[in-house]
Amino acid sequence: MTNGPSPPTAPGQGQRTSTRPRNRRGEGTRLREEIVQAATALIVRTGSDQAVTLRSVAREIGIAAPSIYAHFPNRDAIVQAVVEEAIAHLHQTVTAAVTAHEDPVQGLLAGCAAYVEFGTSEPARYRVLFETPPSKSDPDGADHSGLDAFQTLVDNLHACVHAGRSASTDPFADAVALWTALHGQVSLRAALPGFPWPPTDTVEQMVLCLGRITTPPSSRWSPRS
Repeated sequence: MTNGPSPPTAPGQGQRTSTRPRNRRGEGTRLREEIVQAATALIVRTGSDQAVTLRSVAREIGIAAPSIYAHFPNRDAIVQAVVEEAIAHLHQTVTAAVTAHEDPVQGLLAGCAAYVEFGTSEPARYRVLFETPPSKSDPDGADHSGLDAFQTLVDNLHACVHAGRSASTDPFADAVALWTALHGQVSLRAALPGFPWPPTDTVEQMVLCLGRITTPPSSRWSPRS
């Protein structure tokens, strides 16, 4: 009996499994990076890490799902790698914004603006930083949820104090208050997009207040200056 035509394949259901060329010897690192990139793409596209499974990641790249086991033991390890990559990106973004300014107050303003910009422009990647449980190797979350970027904030506020530009007597505590405010702004804007939010330059008001800045920048500051 002659078989009829095969039914069409649904979008995203296995079309890519034969399109990706096999890695040459020594290119295993490349596949690991592609796995993380694919998982990140799924999270960004769907808004949730629940979309990440071994099969969905394999389809995204165009490989067989068992190939992933050479690099990750399970889907949770893949999501953890996405978190670590996002943390590194956030840290680099904030640090670059801070170091672009010699004036410590301008650096503080720029770093906080960069933090909020990352959170509002990359809501899914930002959310996964704080919704993903710590890994078993880091049960207390010591290296989790953007703490590198937070340390940059603490160091920058210390610099403002040393320059006589901030009245803070406890830069760590004031940095916690500032981070809480920044995180709250990012989270609330994502949760309530229809609310009549004021312009994002309200970040400057939060920084000047919570950072106890006594002498604002002499020139008109902007996050892209």
